[in-house]
Amino acid sequence: MTRRTLAQMIPTLATLMAADTAPSRDQLKQSLSMLGLEFKDEQLDMMLPGLTRSLASYASLRKIEIPSETEPAITFSPMLSGMSLPTGPRPFRPSRAAKLPAWKNVEDLAFWPASLLGQLIRTKRITSTQLTKMYLERLKKHSPTLLCTITLTEDLALEQAKQADADLKRGKYRGPLHGLPYGAKDLFAVKGYKTTWGAEPYIDQQFDYTATVIERLTAAGAVLCAKLSMGALAQGGLWFGGMTKTPWNIEQTSSGSSAGSASATGAGLVAFALGTETLGSIVSPSTRCGVTGLRPTFGRVPRTGAMALSWTMDKIGPICRTVEDCMLVLRVIDGPDGKDMAARYPSAIEWQAAAPVAKLKVGVLRADFDRINDEGRKKHYSDALAALAKTGMQLIDTKLPEMPSRELVLMLNVEAGAAFDDLTRNGGVEKLAGQKPQDWPNSFRSSRMTPAVEYIRAARARTILMRQFHEYLAGFDALVSPTGSMTLTITNLTGQPQIVVPCGFPNNDPMGLLFTGHLFEEGKLARVAKAYQDATDWHQKQPAGFSNRSTASA
Repeated sequence: MTRRTLAQMIPTLATLMAADTAPSRDQLKQSLSMLGLEFKDEQLDMMLPGLTRSLASYASLRKIEIPSETEPAITFSPMLSGMSLPTGPRPFRPSRAAKLPAWKNVEDLAFWPASLLGQLIRTKRITSTQLTKMYLERLKKHSPTLLCTITLTEDLALEQAKQADADLKRGKYRGPLHGLPYGAKDLFAVKGYKTTWGAEPYIDQQFDYTATVIERLTAAGAVLCAKLSMGALAQGGLWFGGMTKTPWNIEQTSSGSSAGSASATGAGLVAFALGTETLGSIVSPSTRCGVTGLRPTFGRVPRTGAMALSWTMDKIGPICRTVEDCMLVLRVIDGPDGKDMAARYPSAIEWQAAAPVAKLKVGVLRADFDRINDEGRKKHYSDALAALAKTGMQLIDTKLPEMPSRELVLMLNVEAGAAFDDLTRNGGVEKLAGQKPQDWPNSFRSSRMTPAVEYIRAARARTILMRQFHEYLAGFDALVSPTGSMTLTITNLTGQPQIVVPCGFPNNDPMGLLFTGHLFEEGKLARVAKAYQDATDWHQKQPAGFSNRSTASA
């Protein structure tokens, strides 16, 4: 289809809707033909009065001010009919306190896992203020290179660190995250600070409230050091300050959209970070930056106070150095808040770090591994599977059945177009740096052409996908694949959780091993991923130029 043909075919859907004028029969016929529909003249004439009334309704709806955080009165649930939440005891038993490595200077701690840093704080071998000042200085030093920080929340961080130290001094210990400095993707509202969404039209945006997950981390004693970069409106790694880089190669993007969260964690600028994912925005940057990312079950973590992109696909999760760290953070941010309509599942996190894994069945998506062409990367993945096998888990070769998935991504595009409809109408999208065909401005405009009937049809096909994938996954405790697996798209549509861990750095190009689990069974999934991580040391590698060691491992 040529641009001229398209322009001739869509007057009723664009020009006429904007002008609130009724279309002619010929204009209606042209628009319907683009959708593959052909009706008789008398049927078209019968449609016109109703269409005219609809145009009037559209005009009235556009006059209603709808705050950006308002959810539609249609809530997605990953739970199929007949499903129930996990029952019985849900113990949370992290790893036992480990023998702490030797260290001399506070910056020696930059790459320590949050679990070990928490031990230092709890045993008063270091103060939160000391740790916070170190990370603030690293953020100041390295952020200009990585372009990973939008706003440094220094005053807030020092205040929270001081409070954490005072609480501990008087015997009030808030848990494993007490006093730990972290960063958050800049789509979480924090009262008193800008929340830019990484996009030019929102550079000066502020909210008079704080996101639920930030409030929960504050209550757990964590210290917010920075609002980290994100791809503009949660796409890619490009924001109004430039392209966020991976610390493993500052000539390359960290990917996105949780770009800064992964980059800062990978460079040892924070103890951990918060990200979000709609279609790969935790898994992809975590892979590119050589860190561990956990995308929880849809509906587990409330999104109140976070930018909405897709109400049926947006999820919040931690980006850390280890699987154990991810579980510590998830426990804090988990659970309904009475505000997010999708976060209504009161299922406690189960985590038994020392539980045996020998009887677990892990499906190996062999075709995904076989598609890897590069021999070096193929060997890394082969070694990863060998290490996984040595843990005693039963590895079973398997293949994904044919399922609809790629075509269902139109639901994301439509919801994103609706979320930023006002920005499209007022021309604000033209201020965004990204203006290529694959960027949001074009997607927002194009989404106007998706009929509601087609969106609903996609939603029904999504139910079929959920049923098929649930039935397939029932034969395994978890799946393992490279990060390029189709399970990434599938599970962002079906709601199952995923964890990605580093499994190699050939030529400073980080690789990720992706694990997929059952709904609300992050604990079992984490046991599988941790077993691999315990058998390897890729998560301990530090990128040159950011390392606190004399020489970085790669």
